[in-house]
Amino acid sequence: MTEKIQRDYITSAITKRILPKDAHRMAEILSLTAPNDTAKPIQFWQLHSVLGQDPIVEIVQRFYQRVFEQDDWFKSVFERVGGINHHINTQASMWIDVMGGGPYYHGAEFRLNFHHTHNAMALMNDKGAELWSNLMLETLDGSSDVMTDDRRVRISINTFLSFFLGKYADDFAFENRSFFGKTNPAYKRKINLMKMTEKAIDALSEEELNAALADRGVDVSQYEGKDAKVNKALMM
Repeated sequence: MTEKIQRDYITSAITKRILPKDAHRMAEILSLTAPNDTAKPIQFWQLHSVLGQDPIVEIVQRFYQRVFEQDDWFKSVFERVGGINHHINTQASMWIDVMGGGPYYHGAEFRLNFHHTHNAMALMNDKGAELWSNLMLETLDGSSDVMTDDRRVRISINTFLSFFLGKYADDFAFENRSFFGKTNPAYKRKINLMKMTEKAIDALSEEELNAALADRGVDVSQYEGKDAKVNKALMM
């Protein structure tokens, strides 16, 4: 599932201007290894490279322990499919797969879609999504001990969950309750104006120009409009 979900997320993130237009071709973003530079976000398919398998399984286990403590209207939907260990194993396999750990989740997205359409349909609504999200938020808030000291990890997990819940909200027409916390910020590419052609500089967005000029110590407030900023960049 890693490649398929990675592709879907990148397409969505480009539309929302979280990732650059050429993100599908950027090795740093496509890599399954998280960047060492803590100023750069961890994409959720890089999480396995930081966490490894055991912490991912532990988070999933803590979540399902909460699920199986709920009232029957919620818990029974899961019990009809299997016991707690079944859900821990299958969900952890899906997380590990999507987080870059290898093809653990057999059946990939077809299996995932089949599960939600046939097994979990009773919970794919506002009420079910709200409780599921609350339980997951409680789990994440109580699992900082297995997320390492890297603050990017929790933000990346929030991004992963928000993306999937947003997708389910669209597919099953319920309110998007993605309130897990801060998600990955817009990707900031390091732009070296000194090594760029006039055409390449002109192709930059005004936002990218602002950032690149500011990095060079330029007070961009002194230049009104993109053309003025392009001219300043060309003078450097």
